[in-house]
Amino acid sequence: MVETPPLPHRPVPAGGCPHAENAGLLARGAVAPVVLPGGIEGMAVLGHEALKEFLQLPEAAKNARHFTALSEGRIPVGWPLLTFATVRGMTTADGDDHRRLRGLVSRAFTPRRVAELRPWIEELTDALLDDLERAAVEGGGVADLRRHFALPLPMEVICELLGVDAEFRHRLHHLSSQVVATDTEPGAAVAANRELVAVLAAVAAARAERPGDDLTSALIAARDEDGDRLGQEELIGTLVLMIIAGHETTLNLVTNAVRALCGHRDQLALVRKGEADWADVVEETLRWDAPVSCFPFRYPVRDLTVDGTVIPAGTPVLAGYSAAGRDPAAHGPDAGRFDVTRPARPDAVRHLSLGHGAHYCLGAPLARLEATVALERLFHRFPALDLAVPEDRLAPLAGFVGNSVQALPVRLST
Repeated sequence: MVETPPLPHRPVPAGGCPHAENAGLLARGAVAPVVLPGGIEGMAVLGHEALKEFLQLPEAAKNARHFTALSEGRIPVGWPLLTFATVRGMTTADGDDHRRLRGLVSRAFTPRRVAELRPWIEELTDALLDDLERAAVEGGGVADLRRHFALPLPMEVICELLGVDAEFRHRLHHLSSQVVATDTEPGAAVAANRELVAVLAAVAAARAERPGDDLTSALIAARDEDGDRLGQEELIGTLVLMIIAGHETTLNLVTNAVRALCGHRDQLALVRKGEADWADVVEETLRWDAPVSCFPFRYPVRDLTVDGTVIPAGTPVLAGYSAAGRDPAAHGPDAGRFDVTRPARPDAVRHLSLGHGAHYCLGAPLARLEATVALERLFHRFPALDLAVPEDRLAPLAGFVGNSVQALPVRLST
């Protein structure tokens, strides 16, 4: 009897907790066919070792000129994942173009530069904890930690680095959350992308008129001094990427870490006894509940075989970070357990949640610093902090790209 191949997986555009689906897919293999919104055929690389290999392949391109369905005109205007493919910036560039664009912003995110930001980030964190406490008082003892703490911390930091005036910040988060959602209606997706570009063009215009010691001013100088280094479309595309990647992922990371610690008080106790530190919490959260579940896209420039599965040239491929983080083949039979004392893997690659290879997350040092400072000061200030509702009542984010919850109601004291 000929065995019937399993039907392609259809990621739910409205989102949900990815871990049960990931476990089922991993049981069938490290690479899975998927059907994206609009019936677009794709693949997802889910296993840790397979994803680590795939992310390093030079034949797995980021430039959407290799995206067959797009070049054939089969991707409609308003497709919810279109921005991931077409925004002009380092995440959609390969080779020399990628190195050029990455080089223009990399100095703002070096470990040394990030370390210099620590005192200011600590001060900002303490001010936001004051805001969180006020919100809890006004809310009868309950406050949304995501809204009042996990969101404004990375948003304030990335906007300060970019020189984004305060008047734009709330709108930028609203628009970026629409752009990364996978269930946005076509008309709303088009409108959100247009407005996001318009707002960031206004930000750039303000910095061009009043240059400062910020990344946007530096990018404008690079554009004006030598257009071959950075074009106008690449300038705006870079700002889009910086705003989205600079706050959405850290927002999810802090939210998910607080959820994990509230649900695993024994692990929190280990940190308080000094048997693990807050950096361990951050790394285990990145592995166990990755802030990005499936990241779009890479496109094979030729047919590639990954873990025995052929991925045809031109196929849009999702990087399955949340699945790889709980892959039993890489992390053992207890991969689904949150353990802040988990020993490092022999290859020292504990997780892939910040990417791997040439496109490894440029902002990784900053995200780690923000999350570590946030968690340490949060639980020092409010040692009895706990969820105000059961975990299963927390609504997941819309979409299968980001992985977190829409709100995190907490009680700061018992």
